Amino acid sequence: MQTIEADYTWTGRGFEQGVRLEIDSTGRISRLGPAGPEPTLRCRGRALIPGFVNVHSHAFQRGLRGLGETFPSGLGDFWSWRREMYRLVESMDGEMLHQLSLQAFREMLAAGFTSVGEFHYLRHESQGRGFEFDQIVLRAAEQAGIRIVLLCAYYRQGGFGRPASGAQERFLCDSPDQYWRQFDRLAHSLGSQQTLGAAVHSVRAAWLDHIRPLHAEAKRRGLPFHMHVEEQAKEIEDCRQSLGAGPMRVLLDSLEVGQEFTAVHCTHTIADDLQRFSSQGGSICICPLTEANLGDGIPHLEPHPSNLMRYCIGTDSNLRISGFEEMRWLEYAQRLLRRRRGAILDSEGSASRPLMQAAAENGGRALGLAAGSLQPGYWADFLLIDLSHRSLRGWSAESLLDSCVFGCGEDIIDSVWVGGRCRFSREVGVGPP
Repeated sequence: MQTIEADYTWTGRGFEQGVRLEIDSTGRISRLGPAGPEPTLRCRGRALIPGFVNVHSHAFQRGLRGLGETFPSGLGDFWSWRREMYRLVESMDGEMLHQLSLQAFREMLAAGFTSVGEFHYLRHESQGRGFEFDQIVLRAAEQAGIRIVLLCAYYRQGGFGRPASGAQERFLCDSPDQYWRQFDRLAHSLGSQQTLGAAVHSVRAAWLDHIRPLHAEAKRRGLPFHMHVEEQAKEIEDCRQSLGAGPMRVLLDSLEVGQEFTAVHCTHTIADDLQRFSSQGGSICICPLTEANLGDGIPHLEPHPSNLMRYCIGTDSNLRISGFEEMRWLEYAQRLLRRRRGAILDSEGSASRPLMQAAAENGGRALGLAAGSLQPGYWADFLLIDLSHRSLRGWSAESLLDSCVFGCGEDIIDSVWVGGRCRFSREVGVGPP
């Protein structure tokens, strides 16, 4: 048992003084409030906030940083970027994947992410369907010390009515039965900070007759279920030609969507479909830095306060890993789209509180984790902010969250704790394994 007290602690309502965080022997929060036992760790000059939850990552794509950023023909888009990504896939071996995943996960910790939903579709060392890469990603997460939900992705075809080819062969599952057999094998080898979730890559990458039973079984097992949905206009048009409607409408009409479902991107989803999806309990994961880098477009998010609990964030391609940047660009992109300030606000007009909620509590919900909130029973995953940092000069308790979200980078993070253990310290770097 340990008790931690910072100068200020984020309670969801605001930053408060005199708050003590008690952590039990399992790494969960047993109590949060004033008084209580004397602190075993008094963090002076620090503020304590929940750890961020990265709902959508492809760790191997960390290997693309600095690549694909020149355009000899003067044009580039998602599909030209994808060709660069496939070249990386074709060169990948187990050691390279381990090093890239470890680097990505360590950078996430340094950026304030205490949990990651790793949307894992690069699964095979070769074309032999051995799923060797599943364990490699889990080992890298364990070595880094980050909490992981491995979202095992189902991938069956290369596009609507097209067989997989080339690099795509390393993504494939032959059938839902094979998918669940491998899923159950993995379930018996997880570390203490590791869980599994179900995923289908996209409507273009799987037959609808396979998506239905995969989703139904995930729901029966109580698992989170994630998919890429309507990231690209071309995908929507191809889906209409093949299935008679766009991906989101197809999914809504074919599945019993509920709180288990997280749709990633929704960049081109029409307002009626987006509202129908969120009203059924679905979460919407936006990855602003990746979507901007790829030139995907800006999703039109409904700003009504009732929708705020549905939005969460991810780092996707990991070209830049920063919790604070993802948060503010979730808001800034909507400002640019609507040409107004304060696009995503709570009932009291705050922009920073719903962004903090998206980055933490909403992400935990999307991944099926008791994480992202400082409350009893939740994991003791949190950050300590250095209140003396030059970026925060002039702060007050009332302005501190706005200052962090809209004015700072990850260098204000003093340390990062997962399950009550320090996993990153700005002073010494990555913590002990």
